[in-house]
Amino acid sequence: MISGNGKPFGSPQALLERAEAIRTERKAIKQEIRVCAGPGCIARGAKDIHKQFQSEIKSHAKELKAAGLELDATLSEKCTGCHGMCEAGPVVTLEPEGTFYTGVKPRDAKKIVEKTLLHDQLVDPLLYELGHQRGGGKAERYTDIPFYSLQVRVALRNVGVVDPTNFDDFLAEGGFKAFAKAVSEMTPEAVIDQVEESGLRGRGGAGFSTGRKWRGALRVKKDRVWLICNGDEGDPGAFMDRAIMEGDPYSVLEGMMIAAYALGATDAYIYVRHEYPLAVEHLQLAIDKLHTAGLLGDNILGTGMTLNIRISRGGGAFVCGESSALMRSLEGKVGEPRAKYVRSVEKGLHDEPTVLNNVETFTCVPAIIDKGAGWFASMGRDKSKGTKAFSLVGKVKHTGLIEVPMGRTLREIIYDIGGGIIDDRPFKAVQTGGPSGGCLPADKLDLPVDFDTLSRAGAMMGSGGMIVMDDHTCMVDVAKYFINFLIGESCGKCVPCREGLRQVYDLLDKITKGEGEDGDIEKIEKLCHTMEVASLCALGKSAPYPVTSTLKYFRDEYEEHIQNKVCRAGVCPSLIMYEINEDCTGCDICARHCPTEAITGIKKKMYTIDPEKCISCGICKSVCKFDAVDIKSGDKIVSRDAVA
Repeated sequence: MISGNGKPFGSPQALLERAEAIRTERKAIKQEIRVCAGPGCIARGAKDIHKQFQSEIKSHAKELKAAGLELDATLSEKCTGCHGMCEAGPVVTLEPEGTFYTGVKPRDAKKIVEKTLLHDQLVDPLLYELGHQRGGGKAERYTDIPFYSLQVRVALRNVGVVDPTNFDDFLAEGGFKAFAKAVSEMTPEAVIDQVEESGLRGRGGAGFSTGRKWRGALRVKKDRVWLICNGDEGDPGAFMDRAIMEGDPYSVLEGMMIAAYALGATDAYIYVRHEYPLAVEHLQLAIDKLHTAGLLGDNILGTGMTLNIRISRGGGAFVCGESSALMRSLEGKVGEPRAKYVRSVEKGLHDEPTVLNNVETFTCVPAIIDKGAGWFASMGRDKSKGTKAFSLVGKVKHTGLIEVPMGRTLREIIYDIGGGIIDDRPFKAVQTGGPSGGCLPADKLDLPVDFDTLSRAGAMMGSGGMIVMDDHTCMVDVAKYFINFLIGESCGKCVPCREGLRQVYDLLDKITKGEGEDGDIEKIEKLCHTMEVASLCALGKSAPYPVTSTLKYFRDEYEEHIQNKVCRAGVCPSLIMYEINEDCTGCDICARHCPTEAITGIKKKMYTIDPEKCISCGICKSVCKFDAVDIKSGDKIVSRDAVA
């Protein structure tokens, strides 16, 4: 049903009345089962878990009805978007209690139905283990877990809550209330005023004022303004936009619709990277439903407004995350950036005024219009207002998707929300802002996370990727890894980026191979400076950040590699060797796995490694169960614990 009688909504009031009717119907729901169907949980069998719940509910229908639980009346079940705590998946939650089950398998559906739904008992093995947090024990509800309780969700408010394929589910959570308010109670100018007063800045990396950008496009508007949502998200380790598009596509579309009303735009695109098929599927399904409901197309809600939104799939080029390169790709041209003196709000897509914001930015807009600019601006700090979503990954105990107010410190995010470093190893660095971001050391853990503070520290907010590293990380190798990634992603249009990246990589590669010489660091610094001042677009200008930040905070590691031929982290193959120590039991598992037959010995006696045959692959250390393999660099043992 669309408007209750199967017809498109004819007015904002009709839409709001339908939403209220759905909420009234759902007040009867006593229990709701939510199965996380983010990609990680799907890979671990979430769809099979959901099917098993449907089967168990059907087979226990009589008992459930006797307990006052009847499907589609007082009991509901659904798949949602990513719940956030990816390392605990597959996740199942039960509302309204907030019961939180982790590591769920299809066979567990029977236990949950029989114990929790029918007898109000918890399935103890499926509860989340708190470990050292909050006194240990098990968490009965996700609100008991710091990972969730310390978050404030705005952009992610519906992710993990709504069924992304269910239009009515979105309406029940207040969906399109903000759009109805905008088109019926506010002028386009008032909408832009609210967005500007909220302090919302672009969440895609640049951090430019969203309201100012919209106003700038209107100032030069002639015949039309194009609207584009950037869902490319090419940063390694970043998946915030993907989770929103997959788990809450209607919020993205509602934000775009409000922007289109404010700008008078009639045509819009969502540019989604090729590797996000589920996001494309859910967005297209939502767009089709909105056309049927009269919320897209001509004469939307009887207001005379026209808007058509199309999806364009990118080819996986990282450079197309840059606005002008993205627009050229939309035009069917090679995705190369234009000079920055050409402003997209003046000459963007097809050389016409264009507004481009990313997924998270658009998703925040409905919340701002609904609750007011002051509400949003009350969160955050200084010139960084509101909240920011991050993908927290790397050597941190609780990886996943989080959202916090701007101004939370790195320490709070990594230790309080993320639970600290895996195996309680020493923290070494955190990289923020994707492959072009900077790496910050332990003495920067108390920095507040906002646009300007991170920039001053030599890092950047970026789109929100946050990669945590422990003491087993070689910072020279990290810089080399990201420069290599950017070599493959550079469009090659300008010499400073195209050639500068290759020259920097060659020098870093030379250093990690133990061939570094005095003066190499200075050469790297000169190349980085040239790239920063002379590259055409932000990819080239920010590409040196992984190098310049590691040189700033970890210069001694570079010097050790060059002068002492030592890698203290035990990572660079040319600077390390493996030795078997006295803890060896002679089990021969290392010898059986060695690809070069470098390990020899007699069963139940200590084995040895031939350094001439050893290629420092690390397999022996990874398979040893007795911590009997050491990593040695120079004349020092740099590691005696097992490789993760």
